[in-house]
Amino acid sequence: MVSTNDLKNGMVLDLDGQLWSVVWFQHHKPGKGNTVVRTKLKHVLSGKVVDKTFNSDIKVETATVDRREMQYLYNDGESYVFMDNETYDQLNIPADTVGDAKNYLLENQNAIVAMHEGTPLFIELPASVELEVTYTEPGLQGDRSTGGTKPATVETGLTVQVPLFITTGEKIKVDTRDGSYIGRV
Repeated sequence: MVSTNDLKNGMVLDLDGQLWSVVWFQHHKPGKGNTVVRTKLKHVLSGKVVDKTFNSDIKVETATVDRREMQYLYNDGESYVFMDNETYDQLNIPADTVGDAKNYLLENQNAIVAMHEGTPLFIELPASVELEVTYTEPGLQGDRSTGGTKPATVETGLTVQVPLFITTGEKIKVDTRDGSYIGRV
């Protein structure tokens, strides 16, 4: 149990038997009345996002989430296989649970796997990853007033908008939160 005054981003709550992750929270003191805590909660399994308001200083149930560093090994077609770095146990994680993280996973890359009572909930990636460009059109200098971009396919199959000077075979840094180009490596 934790007070709503102690909520933090990333905390996982157990509300009515369902797991919700705190995406955003704000303490709000209206001119009249009691202080409330406004939150944006994301359902851990379905990804649905809802706004919920709690009265200040009430107790909510927290879920014990075990975050372990695991190494991504391979995709067997139906699931993604990860290996625990401490016990060397292999864990098959369904594609639905991996979600958009699949666009940034390379074999032998480490990621944090969040688990609750033995069930994998989600994959946490670093803020950015380095990926190799497998295909992009040659950039043409033309008449434009601002820097242009073009689509580039990286080694995971993700398409990223990159500046015109990027060529096939270069390594680029990609933001894992929104899939945007950060820079060359």
